[in-house]
Amino acid sequence: MYNWPYPISLTMIHMAFCSSLAYILVRVLKLVEPVQMSRDLYLKSVVPIGALYSLSLWFSNSAYIYLSVSFIQMLKALMPVAVYSIGVMFKKETFKNETMANMVSISLGVAVAAYGEAKFDAWGVTLQLLAVAFEATRLVLIQILLNSKGISLNPITSLYYIAPCCLVFLSVPWIIMEYPSLRDNSSFHLDFAIFGTNSACAFALNLAVFLLVGKTSALTMNVAGVVKDWLLIAFSWSVIKDTVTPINLIGYGLAFLGVAYYNHCKLQALKASEAQKKAQQGDEEAGRLLEQKDGEGTGRKNDNQN
Repeated sequence: MYNWPYPISLTMIHMAFCSSLAYILVRVLKLVEPVQMSRDLYLKSVVPIGALYSLSLWFSNSAYIYLSVSFIQMLKALMPVAVYSIGVMFKKETFKNETMANMVSISLGVAVAAYGEAKFDAWGVTLQLLAVAFEATRLVLIQILLNSKGISLNPITSLYYIAPCCLVFLSVPWIIMEYPSLRDNSSFHLDFAIFGTNSACAFALNLAVFLLVGKTSALTMNVAGVVKDWLLIAFSWSVIKDTVTPINLIGYGLAFLGVAYYNHCKLQALKASEAQKKAQQGDEEAGRLLEQKDGEGTGRKNDNQN
């Protein structure tokens, strides 16, 4: 609609804006506590995650040039498949036939949606699938490089540490691919109203995720994400006038059921884990009470003997 096909530039504007606001929230206003992180940990853990995040954003934003908003949302349903598959490869997930069958059903649903896509573009699909793969790898690496070391980043501290790193990584392809075109295009001007509100929306999304997860849980975020996908498909059909075919909806509906079942299984596993932790804490507390009682009984016997 704005006719500005420079996805790397747009992503860099987002990262510069978000990193600046995150710095103000963390360091100036001190509304969010920073994470204790050494230089060595930053280079070995955050930098690889930032590189993957920059690639994910670059390819994902590039896909919008070739594909409709609704079809991109349908392709994003493959995220659980990618995360689970890469998690199994890195031995962070246990291979289960039932889970893999569910992943196959999600993939089949996306394949049906792709078959029914009216404006199918192979290069756009390739870009979006690469974006999904890089994002899934990033999520698994967060578990391996950060969470396993007891470091947890919320969306605001993630932007504080990772957004500047993304900005540096994106500057390399930007100089090669987009800067020459922008330099030679004398008619280009930076519309602060358009890009300012666009960047504010990008930051507001991360802030909303931070507040939502803080007040509820990560599972609520997943459910809200599913609702968001359906709303985006409806929006792209009704407002942007994207073509959504019945085969699109049938395929995405099948993938949606698979994703919903996957989230349900994750919820049940999380509840079982929490119940086990509570049971262990209860056993430990009971053991301490018994030790205290035994100690008090021994003390009374000694007093009586004296």
